[in-house]
Amino acid sequence: MKNQKLKIVKIGGKLIENEDRLKGFLQDFSEMEGPKILVHGGGNFATEIAQKLGYETKMVDGRRITDADSLKVIVMTYGGLINKTIVAKLQANNCNAIGLCGADGNSIISSKREVKEIDYGFVGDIEEINTSFISSLLEQHITPVFSAISSTLEGELLNTNGDSVAAELAKAMSKEYETELYFCFEKKGVLSNAADDTSVIEYIDRQKYQELLDEKIVSDGMLPKLHNCFQALENGVSKIYLGDSALLQNNSLHTEIVK
Repeated sequence: MKNQKLKIVKIGGKLIENEDRLKGFLQDFSEMEGPKILVHGGGNFATEIAQKLGYETKMVDGRRITDADSLKVIVMTYGGLINKTIVAKLQANNCNAIGLCGADGNSIISSKREVKEIDYGFVGDIEEINTSFISSLLEQHITPVFSAISSTLEGELLNTNGDSVAAELAKAMSKEYETELYFCFEKKGVLSNAADDTSVIEYIDRQKYQELLDEKIVSDGMLPKLHNCFQALENGVSKIYLGDSALLQNNSLHTEIVK
């Protein structure tokens, strides 16, 4: 199967929150040929629900601090409402999908992040991907839809960065498929000017990435995303793209991560 392409798509940001944009994105995703996997977060929605429940949301360098109350909200929103809404809409587009988190089929095993300088709380760092389970679904022409939740071998659910989930899936599945990784969000790609949506940086290599860091052009939310991109590129993933929903149609301005 190594010569077969597998497309792994991460959807995030305001694409999930806007019903019309989500509908268009899922239609485009459904029309993508060949095996594919969808990964979603929902951080903004989880923050909104947490606020309504009176829970405070804390972020450090674009990453969420997950206490016990936050974890409950994340499991409910990511694994429940968002995941099942996406699966239902994919079925309506004749894309046979199944909603999963890391606990299902022991598909994404993680460990709770060690406390060093920052205590991230109930956050998981991925240790293992059950590629045989995921491949068995793909071979049945079933599209896995993963929420950004992983699980420990002891059965503890953990909030896990959605970009990391997508990148680790791509890295692991690259042993069996030629994997391509797509990060889709509300912008057309990585911008050189946050106020100008057309200022897309079309190609980013390690040197360019360091320049963006030094000049503080990259926003906090983009930092872990780009870090995951380079980790994936150096570990078997063939191509990585960042952009808005038009990215799936292969005819839009976007950012490509290159070696």
